[in-house]
Amino acid sequence: MEYVEHEFGPFYDTTSKVLILGSIPSKKSRAMGFYYAHPQNRFWKTLAAIYNEEVPTSIEEQKQFLSNHHIALWDVIKSCYITGSSDQSIRQVTVNDISSLLKKTNIQAIFTTGRKSMQLYQKYCFQKTGIPAIYLPSPSPANCKKGIEKWLQEEYQIIKQYTDEKESLS
Repeated sequence: MEYVEHEFGPFYDTTSKVLILGSIPSKKSRAMGFYYAHPQNRFWKTLAAIYNEEVPTSIEEQKQFLSNHHIALWDVIKSCYITGSSDQSIRQVTVNDISSLLKKTNIQAIFTTGRKSMQLYQKYCFQKTGIPAIYLPSPSPANCKKGIEKWLQEEYQIIKQYTDEKESLS
């Protein structure tokens, strides 16, 4: 078990409409310096599929994709003790100040990727933000359910309800 501090900040801009929260970056993501960097993580593939776009591969492409779709990324955990990248091993959590991020954006919906991030958000963050989180299944390679690709796309479709531009009726 090692002590880990979140090594990079949230990704957002003032036009962000949704915030997707993980627990804490995996070892691979910490090494790469951005979210969902493990090559077998299905996060980027899933988002690309729901928006009918090519999978962004570089960090710059991923950031542009997020900006184009008004998506912010961060994690619930600021620091913790963890074994490898296992959410089940997480202990002694300090959480990020999610409410401070909300003040800088137009975020209207919060999603959590996985049970641990949902549990921690509900326990430590919800009372401060007042925004209930919407649970999404983990895109992690540790989540090995059969047929998960299609299932993830179906579950993640809800994000589009909050990010697609609505045409003005006026």
